[in-house]
Amino acid sequence: MAGGKSETPVSLSDRELQIIDLVATGLTNQEIAGKLEISKRTVDNHISNILTKTETENRVALVRWALQWGKVCLNDVNCCTLPNQIE
Repeated sequence: MAGGKSETPVSLSDRELQIIDLVATGLTNQEIAGKLEISKRTVDNHISNILTKTETENRVALVRWALQWGKVCLNDVNCCTLPNQIE
């Protein structure tokens, strides 16, 4: 994390960042699909791609990665601006 959080080790799309944010809130893939009005299979594919890109093995490791790189804001901790946040 030294040197700032602006240079993430991977490039993620706005949709992938939205999904990471929703994963961090504790939603299931089915719940994410409903919130984004896409299929669960599409969410499954996004999650798989995100795990590969971030070199994380599961959702917990992904949330830890997202916190480390400033990609999520939880309870006013590690707050940042996320593109197209879902309300």
